[in-house]
Amino acid sequence: MKKRRQEKIIEIIESRAVGTQEELAEYLREAGFDATQATVSRDIRELKLSKVSDGTGRQKYAVMGSEEGSVGARYVRVLKEGFNFMDMAQNLVVIRTVSGMAMAVAAALDAMKFSEVLGCIAGDDTIMVACRTVEEAGQLIRKIQEMLEP
Repeated sequence: MKKRRQEKIIEIIESRAVGTQEELAEYLREAGFDATQATVSRDIRELKLSKVSDGTGRQKYAVMGSEEGSVGARYVRVLKEGFNFMDMAQNLVVIRTVSGMAMAVAAALDAMKFSEVLGCIAGDDTIMVACRTVEEAGQLIRKIQEMLEP
């Protein structure tokens, strides 16, 4: 039963943008599985699912083995491992990282292809991210904060 449920989870997240455990539990119930949020949480851990950006500011679950999931999850992992804090100055987002991680985090941000990002300049522990407008800088900060949430 567990194996079939986990196979169904993979099928669901590969065909839909599922952003929460509750959504996933609901899709499982619709498919005939008795699934609580706690069960889904355990399955997510066992399947090593990660959240990746869906390109619209939301996050969705992805399978680490899939191309999108492994690449997206890798970038999110680099961001999480290197991130210290960020702030905004007009249309610039300044991100402070662990010493020596700014280049890797900037490359991950570039690879995530945020529509708000015009470009990144990285030093040793600081990244300057240029956005077109103050509003886009705020949107970028919110997206990054969502990605950093556990």
